[in-house]
Amino acid sequence: MLLQALTDSTMVAPGSGDGLSVLDLLIKGGWVMLPLGFLFVATIAMMIERWMGITKNAKIEQSFVNNVKDFIQQGNLKSAESLCRNQNNAAGRILERATGRIGYPIKDIESTIENASQIELQRMEGSLPYLGVIAGIAPMLGFVGTIAGIIRIFYDISISNDFNISTISGGMYEKMITSGSGLIIGLIAYAGYHLLNMKIDRFALKLQMAASDFLDVLQRPVASR
Repeated sequence: MLLQALTDSTMVAPGSGDGLSVLDLLIKGGWVMLPLGFLFVATIAMMIERWMGITKNAKIEQSFVNNVKDFIQQGNLKSAESLCRNQNNAAGRILERATGRIGYPIKDIESTIENASQIELQRMEGSLPYLGVIAGIAPMLGFVGTIAGIIRIFYDISISNDFNISTISGGMYEKMITSGSGLIIGLIAYAGYHLLNMKIDRFALKLQMAASDFLDVLQRPVASR
Protein backbone atom coordinates (compact mmCIF):
# COMPACT_ATOMS: atom_id res chain seq x y z
CA MET A 1 0.00 0.00 0.00
CA LEU A 2 2.82 2.38 0.84
CA LEU A 3 4.59 1.68 -2.49
CA GLN A 4 1.32 2.18 -4.40
CA ALA A 5 0.71 5.49 -2.64
CA LEU A 6 4.21 6.74 -3.46
CA THR A 7 3.83 5.73 -7.12
CA ASP A 8 0.48 7.45 -7.47
CA SER A 9 1.83 10.63 -5.88
CA THR A 10 4.82 10.71 -8.25
CA MET A 11 2.92 10.26 -11.47
CA VAL A 12 -0.16 12.38 -10.79
CA ALA A 13 -0.38 15.93 -9.56
CA PRO A 14 -2.39 16.33 -6.36
CA GLY A 15 -5.95 17.28 -7.11
CA SER A 16 -5.57 16.56 -10.81
CA GLY A 17 -5.98 13.58 -13.12
CA ASP A 18 -3.23 14.72 -15.47
CA GLY A 19 0.40 13.59 -15.27
CA LEU A 20 3.13 16.15 -14.74
CA SER A 21 5.22 17.29 -17.68
CA VAL A 22 9.01 17.35 -17.55
CA LEU A 23 8.96 21.15 -17.24
CA ASP A 24 6.54 20.96 -14.30
CA LEU A 25 8.81 18.47 -12.58
CA LEU A 26 11.88 20.66 -13.09
CA ILE A 27 10.07 23.69 -11.70
CA LYS A 28 9.06 21.72 -8.61
CA GLY A 29 12.72 20.94 -7.94
CA GLY A 30 13.13 24.33 -6.30
CA TRP A 31 15.96 26.83 -6.26
CA VAL A 32 18.68 24.16 -6.66
CA MET A 33 17.49 23.65 -10.24
CA LEU A 34 18.88 27.09 -11.15
CA PRO A 35 22.58 26.24 -10.53
CA LEU A 36 21.96 22.76 -11.94
CA GLY A 37 20.51 24.33 -15.08
CA PHE A 38 23.58 26.55 -15.37
CA LEU A 39 25.87 23.51 -14.98
CA PHE A 40 23.91 21.66 -17.67
CA VAL A 41 24.22 24.53 -20.16
CA ALA A 42 27.92 24.95 -19.32
CA THR A 43 28.52 21.21 -19.79
CA ILE A 44 26.92 21.11 -23.23
CA ALA A 45 28.67 24.33 -24.33
CA MET A 46 32.11 23.11 -23.19
CA MET A 47 31.66 19.71 -24.81
CA ILE A 48 30.72 21.25 -28.17
CA GLU A 49 33.49 23.86 -27.99
CA ARG A 50 36.18 21.33 -27.07
CA TRP A 51 35.00 18.80 -29.66
CA MET A 52 35.25 21.41 -32.42
CA GLY A 53 38.59 22.72 -31.15
CA ILE A 54 40.17 19.29 -30.80
CA THR A 55 38.85 18.13 -34.18
CA LYS A 56 40.27 21.22 -35.87
CA ASN A 57 43.72 20.99 -34.27
CA ALA A 58 44.15 17.22 -34.19
CA LYS A 59 44.38 16.71 -37.95
CA ILE A 60 47.57 15.02 -39.09
CA GLU A 61 47.53 14.12 -42.76
CA GLN A 62 50.18 11.65 -43.88
CA SER A 63 50.60 13.57 -47.12
CA PHE A 64 51.56 16.65 -45.09
CA VAL A 65 54.18 14.73 -43.11
CA ASN A 66 55.56 13.18 -46.31
CA ASN A 67 55.82 16.59 -48.01
CA VAL A 68 57.70 18.03 -45.03
CA LYS A 69 60.08 15.07 -45.12
CA ASP A 70 60.63 15.54 -48.87
CA PHE A 71 61.44 19.23 -48.47
CA ILE A 72 63.90 18.46 -45.67
CA GLN A 73 65.60 15.73 -47.73
CA GLN A 74 65.95 18.27 -50.56
CA GLY A 75 67.39 20.84 -48.14
CA ASN A 76 64.48 23.20 -48.83
CA LEU A 77 63.84 24.26 -45.22
CA LYS A 78 61.99 27.47 -46.18
CA SER A 79 59.35 25.52 -48.06
CA ALA A 80 59.08 23.03 -45.21
CA GLU A 81 58.47 25.83 -42.67
CA SER A 82 55.98 27.52 -44.98
CA LEU A 83 54.06 24.27 -45.44
CA CYS A 84 53.90 23.73 -41.68
CA ARG A 85 52.77 27.31 -41.10
CA ASN A 86 49.94 26.99 -43.60
CA GLN A 87 48.50 23.95 -41.81
CA ASN A 88 47.14 26.09 -38.97
CA ASN A 89 46.85 23.12 -36.59
CA ALA A 90 48.83 21.58 -33.74
CA ALA A 91 50.97 19.27 -35.87
CA GLY A 92 51.88 22.12 -38.21
CA ARG A 93 52.97 24.37 -35.36
CA ILE A 94 55.03 21.62 -33.73
CA LEU A 95 56.85 20.61 -36.92
CA GLU A 96 57.37 24.27 -37.83
CA ARG A 97 59.27 24.82 -34.59
CA ALA A 98 61.19 21.58 -35.08
CA THR A 99 62.11 22.55 -38.66
CA GLY A 100 63.40 25.88 -37.42
CA ARG A 101 65.82 23.99 -35.15
CA ILE A 102 67.37 21.91 -37.94
CA GLY A 103 71.13 22.29 -37.72
CA TYR A 104 71.14 21.98 -33.95
CA PRO A 105 71.91 18.65 -32.21
CA ILE A 106 69.18 16.02 -32.46
CA LYS A 107 68.66 16.19 -28.69
CA ASP A 108 67.77 19.86 -28.98
CA ILE A 109 65.28 19.15 -31.76
CA GLU A 110 63.73 16.31 -29.73
CA SER A 111 63.41 18.64 -26.75
CA THR A 112 61.77 21.27 -28.95
CA ILE A 113 59.24 18.74 -30.27
CA GLU A 114 58.50 17.48 -26.76
CA ASN A 115 57.98 20.96 -25.31
CA ALA A 116 55.86 22.11 -28.24
CA SER A 117 53.78 18.92 -28.02
CA GLN A 118 53.10 19.46 -24.32
CA ILE A 119 51.97 23.02 -25.00
CA GLU A 120 49.64 21.94 -27.80
CA LEU A 121 48.15 19.07 -25.78
CA GLN A 122 47.46 21.36 -22.84
CA ARG A 123 45.93 23.88 -25.22
CA MET A 124 43.67 21.13 -26.56
CA GLU A 125 42.51 20.25 -23.07
CA GLY A 126 41.31 23.81 -22.58
CA SER A 127 38.19 23.71 -20.42
CA LEU A 128 38.16 19.91 -20.02
CA PRO A 129 39.15 20.07 -16.32
CA TYR A 130 35.95 22.04 -15.67
CA LEU A 131 33.95 19.12 -17.07
CA GLY A 132 35.63 16.90 -14.51
CA VAL A 133 34.68 19.35 -11.77
CA ILE A 134 31.05 19.47 -12.93
CA ALA A 135 30.93 15.66 -13.03
CA GLY A 136 31.80 15.71 -9.34
CA ILE A 137 29.77 18.62 -7.98
CA ALA A 138 26.51 18.27 -9.96
CA PRO A 139 25.39 15.05 -8.18
CA MET A 140 26.41 16.48 -4.81
CA LEU A 141 24.51 19.69 -5.49
CA GLY A 142 21.47 17.61 -6.39
CA PHE A 143 21.75 15.71 -3.11
CA VAL A 144 22.02 18.99 -1.23
CA GLY A 145 18.75 20.08 -2.80
CA THR A 146 17.10 16.81 -1.81
CA ILE A 147 18.35 16.94 1.79
CA ALA A 148 17.31 20.58 2.10
CA GLY A 149 13.85 19.66 0.81
CA ILE A 150 13.50 16.75 3.25
CA ILE A 151 14.51 18.99 6.15
CA ARG A 152 11.87 21.47 5.03
CA ILE A 153 9.21 18.75 4.83
CA PHE A 154 9.81 17.53 8.38
CA TYR A 155 10.03 21.09 9.66
CA ASP A 156 6.60 21.83 8.19
CA ILE A 157 5.27 18.61 9.74
CA SER A 158 6.65 19.61 13.16
CA ILE A 159 4.87 22.96 12.87
CA SER A 160 1.53 21.70 11.55
CA ASN A 161 1.47 18.28 13.27
CA ASP A 162 -0.02 16.98 9.98
CA PHE A 163 1.82 13.68 9.49
CA ASN A 164 0.31 11.69 6.63
CA ILE A 165 1.57 9.79 3.60
CA SER A 166 0.28 12.32 1.07
CA THR A 167 2.22 15.16 2.68
CA ILE A 168 5.47 13.18 2.80
CA SER A 169 5.22 11.59 -0.64
CA GLY A 170 4.12 14.83 -2.30
CA GLY A 171 7.17 16.64 -0.97
CA MET A 172 9.59 13.77 -1.45
CA TYR A 173 9.05 13.27 -5.16
CA GLU A 174 9.55 16.99 -5.73
CA LYS A 175 12.84 17.01 -3.82
CA MET A 176 14.16 13.84 -5.45
CA ILE A 177 14.03 15.70 -8.77
CA THR A 178 17.19 17.59 -7.83
CA SER A 179 19.08 14.35 -7.13
CA GLY A 180 18.01 12.85 -10.45
CA SER A 181 18.92 16.02 -12.36
CA GLY A 182 22.32 16.25 -10.66
CA LEU A 183 23.11 12.64 -11.48
CA ILE A 184 22.14 13.07 -15.15
CA ILE A 185 24.23 16.23 -15.51
CA GLY A 186 27.17 14.58 -13.75
CA LEU A 187 26.91 11.54 -16.03
CA ILE A 188 26.92 13.72 -19.17
CA ALA A 189 29.92 15.71 -17.93
CA TYR A 190 31.77 12.52 -16.92
CA ALA A 191 31.18 10.88 -20.30
CA GLY A 192 32.16 14.04 -22.19
CA TYR A 193 35.33 14.47 -20.15
CA HIS A 194 36.59 10.95 -20.84
CA LEU A 195 35.50 10.80 -24.49
CA LEU A 196 37.30 14.07 -25.28
CA ASN A 197 40.40 12.91 -23.39
CA MET A 198 40.39 9.74 -25.48
CA LYS A 199 40.30 11.92 -28.59
CA ILE A 200 43.34 13.84 -27.34
CA ASP A 201 45.17 10.61 -26.51
CA ARG A 202 44.63 9.31 -30.05
CA PHE A 203 46.04 12.56 -31.43
CA ALA A 204 49.05 12.30 -29.11
CA LEU A 205 49.81 8.83 -30.49
CA LYS A 206 49.57 10.05 -34.10
CA LEU A 207 51.74 13.03 -33.22
CA GLN A 208 54.38 10.77 -31.70
CA MET A 209 54.47 8.70 -34.90
CA ALA A 210 54.78 11.83 -37.06
CA ALA A 211 57.59 13.19 -34.85
CA SER A 212 59.40 9.86 -35.07
CA ASP A 213 59.24 9.95 -38.88
CA PHE A 214 60.50 13.55 -38.81
CA LEU A 215 63.47 12.67 -36.61
CA ASP A 216 64.29 9.58 -38.71
CA VAL A 217 64.80 11.82 -41.74
CA LEU A 218 67.20 14.05 -39.81
CA GLN A 219 69.26 11.08 -38.60
CA ARG A 220 69.83 9.56 -42.02
CA PRO A 221 73.35 9.83 -43.44
CA VAL A 222 73.89 12.92 -45.54
CA ALA A 223 74.69 10.80 -48.61
CA SER A 224 71.24 9.19 -48.56
CA ARG A 225 69.52 12.58 -48.60
